[in-house]
Amino acid sequence: MEKIPMTRAGFAALDEELKTLKSVERPAVIRAISEAREHGDLSENAEYHAAREKQSFIEGRIKELEAMLGMADVIDPTKLSGAIKFGATVTLVDEDTEEERTYQIVGEPEADLEKGLLNMRSPLARALIGKDEGDTVEVKTPGGDRSYEVLTVRYV
Repeated sequence: MEKIPMTRAGFAALDEELKTLKSVERPAVIRAISEAREHGDLSENAEYHAAREKQSFIEGRIKELEAMLGMADVIDPTKLSGAIKFGATVTLVDEDTEEERTYQIVGEPEADLEKGLLNMRSPLARALIGKDEGDTVEVKTPGGDRSYEVLTVRYV
């Protein structure tokens, strides 16, 4: 099985989600199913069917998280240095708009562009790997070709 690279923070977030699902969400949905059963005829009981659907989602997510955490390869970015690689926090400037953005290159399960967590398999991250401060990268995006200059590379 292929290992899933992730940061310590990403691993901790997934582990916390798993604990919440097991200790809070799962018992709550079991109580909801039990209460809905008491209302009688299950074939026409919307509460029962909604609770069963939620239970199915929770159990699926628990299995997914357990698998991801079991295959996790936790990488500590603070122990890395040099050219851009997994875990790097990179500040870029768009050469067309002069807009600066900062991203951390992370594993797929923890990626969240809104929080600046860039999936290592994204076109931008793949273009950045191996580059250093001062380098320019060209990236093909759905909105057209973009050009970025790497301002800083940090491992925090």
